[in-house]
Amino acid sequence: MRIAVFCSSSPAIDSKFIDLAFDLGEGIARSGAELVSGGGHISAMGAISRGARSVGGRTIGIIPQKLVDIEFADHESDELIVVDSMRTRKAKIEDMSDAFITLPGGLGTLEELFEIWVGRYLKFHDKPVIILDPFGVYEPLHALVEHLENEKFVKPGMRELIHWAVSVDEAVKIAHGK
Repeated sequence: MRIAVFCSSSPAIDSKFIDLAFDLGEGIARSGAELVSGGGHISAMGAISRGARSVGGRTIGIIPQKLVDIEFADHESDELIVVDSMRTRKAKIEDMSDAFITLPGGLGTLEELFEIWVGRYLKFHDKPVIILDPFGVYEPLHALVEHLENEKFVKPGMRELIHWAVSVDEAVKIAHGK
């Protein structure tokens, strides 16, 4: 089993988000799953991989060459797959993963979440999509999606394809289909 995590690479975020990422990495590894990430070594993206490896977990990073060139790559990954573009990276993450967990993050994180969520709705995959948000960062998003559904921009049933979790254990259990 492989679990992908979408998360921040911003060095400016609060340390509680770095700690959450590390804890999630540990939780994924302890569950027996491998971690699939964006292959970066900074911020939450680096912390999640360090967390997984701290308890003997296997990490797979998928990163575009352009980011390797600016020394962004997590060279400690058990497997580092270098691709040509962000689009290729996202496709490879989707293909290699059995579940997706999104942590608080910025526009790139949201873009990854929305793409995988829409893919699930359109039945391009049937893999769990989870938002792990113990700090309420995505509460406005949750309300917005509900509002969009009420306005008929989001089809009924689409909201139910996302699992909202507030703890690492809960998110990992959902990823495993429990």
